[in-house]
Amino acid sequence: MGQMRIAITREVSEAIVHCQLTYLERAPIDVELARIQHENYEACLVSLGCAVQRLPAGPDMPDSVFVEDIAVVLDEVAVIARPGAMIRRLEIPGVAAALEPYRRLLRIVHPGTLDGGDVIRIGSQLFIGISERTNRSGIQQLQRVLKPFGYIVEGVNIQGCLHLKSAVTLVAEGTLLVNPNWVDSRVFGEKRIIEVHPSEQQAANALWIDKFVIYPNAYPATQERMERAGIQVIPLDVSEITKAEGGVTCCSLILNDKP
Repeated sequence: MGQMRIAITREVSEAIVHCQLTYLERAPIDVELARIQHENYEACLVSLGCAVQRLPAGPDMPDSVFVEDIAVVLDEVAVIARPGAMIRRLEIPGVAAALEPYRRLLRIVHPGTLDGGDVIRIGSQLFIGISERTNRSGIQQLQRVLKPFGYIVEGVNIQGCLHLKSAVTLVAEGTLLVNPNWVDSRVFGEKRIIEVHPSEQQAANALWIDKFVIYPNAYPATQERMERAGIQVIPLDVSEITKAEGGVTCCSLILNDKP
């Protein structure tokens, strides 16, 4: 038997209307539509070979659908993060319990803060956004706990956005989708860069799985740029989730069931 790819997700809480916001103006969120969009996202993950494990979320977890922020999952271990927004720390026990069967767990502790949305892995390098949610102590702790596994951890300055993955994501081997106003792509070394269309500043968050990229359908000009570069895009309507400052990477933790 080969490895099975697991996608851990978490249901849309009825409290998503009270989500944490940093850069966007608050807009009304249709909770039922958000749930339908989330189910479509999960169905897309299944179509790409993932076994979805959806966790429940209570009314005390407005941002819990953004499960990626709670952990950094690598081949050898999973690091349980310590989110910068205090209310989100209520989400930790459920995610830790879901990951425990698959990985040895390490943890970020006080005074460190770390959101998984600030972490991009490129090979053995982890780039960490220095943001309102992730501080230097969190980055230093991550550096220390991952050093035995050969990972190089480096902080990256961002501006104008919530997380590093709001500004840049991997969309193919050696290819980055970047908003150049929010992050300097030169920090990532020699990579092929696809810049978001200037009219679509929120368009840098994409979820790469095998040969496909799950992507919000709200950014057609950037989608066209990716497709011209040979990227196979699967567009999804995630309009309600986007209102909560979330992206398509945020809504899952994807891992192989065996390290």
